[in-house]
Amino acid sequence: KNNEIVSMSIGYLMEKDTAVIWRGPMVMGTIQQMLNDVKWDLYSPLDVLIIDLPPGTGDAQLTMVQNIKLDGAVIVSTPQDLALIDARKALTMFDKTNTNIFGIIENMSYFVAPGSGERTHIFGNGGGRLAAAELDLHFLGDIPIDPSVCAAGDSGQPVVMGDMEISASRSFAELADKVAERARNLGDRDPPPIEVS
Repeated sequence: KNNEIVSMSIGYLMEKDTAVIWRGPMVMGTIQQMLNDVKWDLYSPLDVLIIDLPPGTGDAQLTMVQNIKLDGAVIVSTPQDLALIDARKALTMFDKTNTNIFGIIENMSYFVAPGSGERTHIFGNGGGRLAAAELDLHFLGDIPIDPSVCAAGDSGQPVVMGDMEISASRSFAELADKVAERARNLGDRDPPPIEVS
């Protein structure tokens, strides 16, 4: 509503260049602490909480679906076959835990050459769209490789807060609208209890 973004990260708590080498219980405990102990609404009511998880189906993902009722999951993958293997595993896990899947986003989909505007598909072409079709999911869109995204990340200023003429800015804004629409349109499903043995 008021363009405020509040964030929390393990990176804020660690000394610079320190590796996080944690086994399952530490990962699960930290996620629970992030969910329950961070004052997410300290400055203003929280409209949306977005949780960026690593690829795969490990402790982090299982802890998340066991501890909170997710409105849904968005699968982000690059277009190449190897990356889509992990994406399919994540989809299977979220499906088995009765989590709504809003759709698939293809990241680093293509590079637009400055000057000519020619698209180069560095990591393959259309893998995310094809996976979405095969799995009967929504293809939410793609994000190009754009140096401005890297520069924005390094400066701490999201690319969408800058020049909306940049193709990556438009892509992020359009994807945010599509995810919000999917969140409004998908019905709630109660997650089942999960037993890990």
